[in-house]
Amino acid sequence: MHIDDIGYDLPEELIAQTPIEPRDSARLLVDQGTVEALHRQVTDIGEFLHPEDLLVVNNTRVIPARLHLRRATGGVVEVLLLEPVTAHPGEWETLIRPGGKMRVGETLYGDDGVPLLEVGQRTEAGDTFVVTMLVDDVGTMLAERGEMPLPPYITSPLTNPERYQTVYARHAGSAAAPTAGLHFTNRLLQELRHAGIQMVTVDLTVGLDTFAPITATNPIDHKIHTESYSVPADTLERCRQAKRVVAVGTTATRALETAASTGRIHGRSSLFITPGYDWKLVDLMVTNFHMPKTSLLLMIESFIGTRWRSLYLQAIQHKYRFLSFGDAMLLNRHLD
Repeated sequence: MHIDDIGYDLPEELIAQTPIEPRDSARLLVDQGTVEALHRQVTDIGEFLHPEDLLVVNNTRVIPARLHLRRATGGVVEVLLLEPVTAHPGEWETLIRPGGKMRVGETLYGDDGVPLLEVGQRTEAGDTFVVTMLVDDVGTMLAERGEMPLPPYITSPLTNPERYQTVYARHAGSAAAPTAGLHFTNRLLQELRHAGIQMVTVDLTVGLDTFAPITATNPIDHKIHTESYSVPADTLERCRQAKRVVAVGTTATRALETAASTGRIHGRSSLFITPGYDWKLVDLMVTNFHMPKTSLLLMIESFIGTRWRSLYLQAIQHKYRFLSFGDAMLLNRHLD
């Protein structure tokens, strides 16, 4: 493959800057295979699901992981906490911008001069740093000083931080939201349950690879970042018994397929889903529209083939809203 194979022209005016209200009023492009897509709303999704379908959601919760800090020289830096380093308590993997001149052992401070973290070595991937936190309670520090880590293409302020959380978010730890789940309301989930569609959860800590662009000329050569995941044994068993598994988002998809492929229900996922992947569990996927030239588009092409390009073109022609606060698609990998 070539990187241009997963590229497309995204008009800037279609990048959603604010979440729509109510959540489930977002538009839903329904994949019909080679037939032109249907254009509905998320609140209509039950029309396209069957009794005994199993809905799988990622119940990770976003933390206020973005910090605006200062160097001893007074220079301003932005630090995004990705996740703790399990083997070394007090250490976190982070993105630091600008990071080109960061020195090992350098201390970064809050605006009030309180030392908050010490910069360590770059990770093996080279684009992140390991830092040591200089506070006893990281959660309290983030609650007091952190910001919700909205993607850089969202420039409008978020008035309600809960709109960057799913209604079923439970396990705090992610540096980005599982955005397909942002469309679901408690009312809609209740309607689906009444229709015989059950819901189970997985947990995948959304990290760097969700928003990292691919830089390799051949996207298959991209080095995927690992992400922590947990799939309850009961969830995995119910997926194996379900008539159809409907994954809400690429992160729930990655968690399920990792567990099914490896036999391990928790750990770190290094699964890179690309065209030719042998799908194990997921039959349908609810997903947002993704940035060009990202690993998520490789997953989508693996799931439904190259017809994703036609679906994206239709979405652009019909002026769907794109990316994190944008509209959604319902994809079915069994359609021609």
